[in-house]
Amino acid sequence: MPSKSYRIEQLKVKEYTSEKELAREAAQNVNNYLKSLLEEKDEANLILATGKSQLKFLDELFLLGGLDWSKITCFHLDEYLGLSAKHQASFRRYLREKVEDRFSPRKFHYLEGDTLEPLKECDRYSELLQAQTLDLCCLGIGENGHLAFNDPSVANFKDSYWVKLVKLDQLNRQQQLNQGYFDNLQAVPNYAFTLTITTICTAAKIICLAPELRKAAVVKKMLLGDISTSCPASILRRQANATLFIDRDSASLLPGNVL
Repeated sequence: MPSKSYRIEQLKVKEYTSEKELAREAAQNVNNYLKSLLEEKDEANLILATGKSQLKFLDELFLLGGLDWSKITCFHLDEYLGLSAKHQASFRRYLREKVEDRFSPRKFHYLEGDTLEPLKECDRYSELLQAQTLDLCCLGIGENGHLAFNDPSVANFKDSYWVKLVKLDQLNRQQQLNQGYFDNLQAVPNYAFTLTITTICTAAKIICLAPELRKAAVVKKMLLGDISTSCPASILRRQANATLFIDRDSASLLPGNVL
């Protein structure tokens, strides 16, 4: 059970004492939801994120077992432009190693980051997404408040696009450098593909994970600041289908009377 559970407007917030507890409970939530879904229909469609915030969650989901992954089709939120799938920073590589090779889903549709025609790739992936019912989106929050690669400078809460090519801001690129997969800031790509805010919010259920002290400032801004593209994650406060999982560290800047 969470140490605290409350709502900020429409967003459900669950706070745990540690990242391990957060990951375990988020995995159980996802496992239960997908099991229930697959009792009602023959397939489910899942959008997944990458990054450090997802690692323990994916490990816990794998340990739980009991899901028929042959009925689950996967998509992902974003990918760098110009990186091959073999590059250590490629999100395709991350998801292939940590999801596809372990869980063996029915299909994993990848954004082809090294395509020669990026605008056509946006169209191709948009068509794939539009042809599905998006049952669940699991994601994290960037230190600049981004969801996927929707940085404050490019985020649009009423976006007409499903997938687009965007320029990454400096804070985002620095965060990517800090992950340890690039030698220097100049090596971090300037552009990336991203599912838009509109697409993310079409998912029937949204699970957002934001553990660790480095996310404390953005969690406070997301939950208590204005709902605006200056912190794209704040839009989740308008999503009754969304749940934010935080731990004691990432909640450390929230006032005691947040309830």
